[in-house]
Amino acid sequence: MNNKGFNWFFPIAMIALLFFVFGKGLMGNSAGATINEEGFFNLAKEGKVKEVIVYTDSEEADVFLTKEAAAASVNKSKQQDALPGMMSDGMPRADYQFKFGDLQYFQEKFDAFKKENPSIKTQMTLDEKGSELQSALLQALMWFGIMFALYYIFFRKMAGAGGPGGQIFSIGKSRAKLFDEKDKVQVTFKDVAGLEGAKEEVQEVVDFLKHSDKYTKLGGKIPKGVLLVGPPGTGKTLLAKAVAGEAKVPFFSLSGSDFVEMFVGVGASRVRDLFAQAKAKSPAIIFIDEIDAIGRARGGKNFTGGNDERENTLNQLLTEMDGFGTDINVIIMAATNRADILDKALLRAGRFDRSIYVDLPELHERKEIFDVHLAKIKLDPSVDREFLAKQTPGFSGADIANVCNEAALIAARNAHESVNNQDFLDAVDRIIGGLEKKNKAIKPSEKRRVAFHEAGHATISWLVEHASPLLKVTIVPRGRSLGAAWYLPEERQLTTTEQMLDEICATLGGRAAEQVTFGNISTGALSDLERVTKQAQAMVTIYGLNDKVGNISYYDSSGQGEYSFGKPYSEETAKVIDGEISKLVEGQYQRALQILTENRDKLNTLAEKLLEKEVIFREDLEEIFGKRAWDPELSERPLSTQGNVDPDVVISSETGANI
Repeated sequence: MNNKGFNWFFPIAMIALLFFVFGKGLMGNSAGATINEEGFFNLAKEGKVKEVIVYTDSEEADVFLTKEAAAASVNKSKQQDALPGMMSDGMPRADYQFKFGDLQYFQEKFDAFKKENPSIKTQMTLDEKGSELQSALLQALMWFGIMFALYYIFFRKMAGAGGPGGQIFSIGKSRAKLFDEKDKVQVTFKDVAGLEGAKEEVQEVVDFLKHSDKYTKLGGKIPKGVLLVGPPGTGKTLLAKAVAGEAKVPFFSLSGSDFVEMFVGVGASRVRDLFAQAKAKSPAIIFIDEIDAIGRARGGKNFTGGNDERENTLNQLLTEMDGFGTDINVIIMAATNRADILDKALLRAGRFDRSIYVDLPELHERKEIFDVHLAKIKLDPSVDREFLAKQTPGFSGADIANVCNEAALIAARNAHESVNNQDFLDAVDRIIGGLEKKNKAIKPSEKRRVAFHEAGHATISWLVEHASPLLKVTIVPRGRSLGAAWYLPEERQLTTTEQMLDEICATLGGRAAEQVTFGNISTGALSDLERVTKQAQAMVTIYGLNDKVGNISYYDSSGQGEYSFGKPYSEETAKVIDGEISKLVEGQYQRALQILTENRDKLNTLAEKLLEKEVIFREDLEEIFGKRAWDPELSERPLSTQGNVDPDVVISSETGANI
């Protein structure tokens, strides 16, 4: 298929069909058998001729037999190679044809024959035959025009609109959405809150496109590619749109999966078409979101067969990025949250020259993001943006947008005139823990176990130095969990061994409280165990925080280890690692048991108060345990949740990590 020009397949197929149907008409006469003039009069004398048509512009005549004579005629079998009983022009087929001499002489002879045989009912008609070839060609052209019109309406338009069947004709075309002077990108850097470092770097890309001469006259080369890397929801796509909006140049936007198709060679064809369009509209920006869909590292272990379509697409992308010079002013931007699995050839200088990390927003950046999203919400004057920013540590820009929208929905559900602080706190609780289920039926014994489980978490976290202190505990079912505890984690970049051990001890406090109080344990600590196991495994195998294993890390930052069938350590080392992980976890569990045993009366008081109120706060813990001597000002620290318990299910729904 020729994707760059007119598709001649259907016109050629139509012409072949026309010759098949009308071929005999185009090749000449398609009448019946030929007889002489004497044979005609003999048939007429026998009463077998119904009509004779005499053509005045030629010396030919067509003979039409009666129905009885035509059915009995052996010559009828000679006419089965065309449409039965029809000529190519749609008229009835003549049974015989003969040539006569002079027309006037033939008419006189026929009149005399009629007088001699008055019972004969044969009729003679005078007509003009014309050109059979010309008639057949006119009909062929008419049918060709009709079929071509149908082809244009049902196929060409569907191909342009992408409707059913349209992919057959445009399958090799790029699916990139173009934003140009007709459809401008309305996003600017003002709409991108936070991300100061990333915005500073991409602003330089805008300057490259606007004032390229300023850099090229000094011998510099404009970067060909910019890769945006970061967790989901941090604003990578928004940042790319802002670049296009600021630069005011054509912006081609598509996803990496748009290149992938089941047909071989389609991905490479779409890459070629995309770059051809971008070069034609230079200066321009090409933005490929989720580039890891086609940019995954190529390896020798190809289990998919000899021809990997994804690798062919990547090879074509690498070739196109090398195939144009810096004077074309086409910059490729891409985004991914899996930069570790990208092919090294894609990341080398000359292709993606710059890699910009878009991290989760800090406290002051979250405040700016709240300012953007709260501009369209009717707020209560008491709403403090800085307070909201402190309540959402680790939230991405997309998460904050979701919080703002959820708060507005909660305020509307509660018939508030405006959105207040409590609506935002409820929205955070809703997003992190799920929807409250106050009407969920829980057995009194199970509810009591949940209360002691959550009280165990709260007690340990309050009494150990490095664990995050508690802010709020509830045993109201929320989502799939039967209880939840909100903590005040410290936003830190580094974590010490003591801090991780205290966190493991606090996480095991729920199961330890069940053991101390009831003398047995339940399945509700599954997510607790999953979390502490991962933490202990990371301490031993990744961070080198174990004395016996030593300062060794088996972490593979390249991401290639997931394709390996073997472990990076021996079987003997694996036994040592398993033993150290178990020793570490069990040691902190015994520590939690000891702390709860020593404070058994306070644990019981906290659990009973939790059963009574269902929700308790930091003030209740201060009343029971007193203030924490090592705590900074708690009101300046953010909010999080962990320690949910669900004794009734095998797979627990604890939120686990400090958000």
